[in-house]
Amino acid sequence: MTSFGRFVAAARARGALVVQPRMGFSGPARMRAGLLATKHAADAVAGTLTIDSYTRVGDEPAVVRALNADVPLNGYPITSYSPHTSHWVLDGIPGPAFPVQVRHGSARPQRIVAALARLGLTATEGGPVSYCLPYGRTPLVDSVRNWQEACEQLAALRAEGAEPHLESFGGCMLGQLCPPGLLVAISALEGVFFHRAGLRSVSLSYTQQTSPEQDRQAVRALRRLAAELLPDTDWHVVVYTYMGVYPRSPHGARALLERSAELAVRAGADRLIVKTSAEAHRIPTVAENVAALRVAARAAARAAATAPGSPADALDTADNPVYAEARALVDAVLDLDADPGSALLKAFERGYLDVPFCLHPDNAGRTRSHIDGAGRLTWSDIGALPIGRVAGQRGARLTAAGLHDALTYVQRRYDRTPGPRSAPGPQRAAAVERTHDLLEA
Repeated sequence: MTSFGRFVAAARARGALVVQPRMGFSGPARMRAGLLATKHAADAVAGTLTIDSYTRVGDEPAVVRALNADVPLNGYPITSYSPHTSHWVLDGIPGPAFPVQVRHGSARPQRIVAALARLGLTATEGGPVSYCLPYGRTPLVDSVRNWQEACEQLAALRAEGAEPHLESFGGCMLGQLCPPGLLVAISALEGVFFHRAGLRSVSLSYTQQTSPEQDRQAVRALRRLAAELLPDTDWHVVVYTYMGVYPRSPHGARALLERSAELAVRAGADRLIVKTSAEAHRIPTVAENVAALRVAARAAARAAATAPGSPADALDTADNPVYAEARALVDAVLDLDADPGSALLKAFERGYLDVPFCLHPDNAGRTRSHIDGAGRLTWSDIGALPIGRVAGQRGARLTAAGLHDALTYVQRRYDRTPGPRSAPGPQRAAAVERTHDLLEA
């Protein structure tokens, strides 16, 4: 079986950043064509089978109805197709130079994990917090139990000679407006959860946010925490191109993607999940995914050629405010219980972990964030987060108009459209009205 971790390590050894799409199609022929097209798009590419929304929530009858009616889904229904069909999709494609990862978004991942294992695949992503809070109302206690079982399913593959790999989605909570210290902490805590469940090959994630300097601090903080918390584990850090409201212009989308590749290289990450120029408009085509992989790979190569020193070999030991916040959160959570899953549950019950603007019933909802004058994501209200001694200066609580402006900050910056300075027009006024409900929830 192909080892995802060894593939990433081999790319690192030759100085290449692994680039990876978020691609998934419901048609077997189109899914196979997408994998074949992306396989040779750049020097180091990981393949992706992204699962559809119905399968993520376990609604297989809805999948069957859609397939019978020839209605396209937004991903590949891995648990509904026969193993014969999926083996045909993958035939001759995965290998040591092109591992395929299954990406889904499920708080109930056991059937998905069983299906990917039957196909000889060993890499997936998720986590008890990161695949629960943003995606629905599944109780966190159920998600923790489900993900414990899924980790044990994956770890059992080691007895068959495989080295299963699990990536935390914790650095991508809600995609935007979550200060980096909390993103780094959740990703690190999920890594500890995976390790305790028997996995020895993991990756920790972080999504590009609003400030390049702060993002570099976050990636380096995540690398430092991984080295401290997972000493006997094969780990690497993966960066996601911005997950929030995306630039609508082709030049803006391309520039944002290039900056994410530069971030990954200069902060010492080993893999990048790319987005395409179509993100603001529709599901990307195979050709658009291939183009994005090539843009990212070229930008990474340029950054590697001009980057001073070797950031991948140096854990950030200088003063790093993101690390200070994340370390305080991790320590406080792990002190709650010897079992990482129980510690996560207690942390959310007490508000030690609290994601701003997240409406999940198990999230306290007392924290708020804002973008300061330098473009950094900072706290306006820390609720019960145990970071009072290390959190920086706090800003004013966002109004509905301020939340709308914060959500579109990156899009406007890269599309070169000025932010509103006077009375809002009809379109912005309607958007502000919609965000008011979120602030009041």
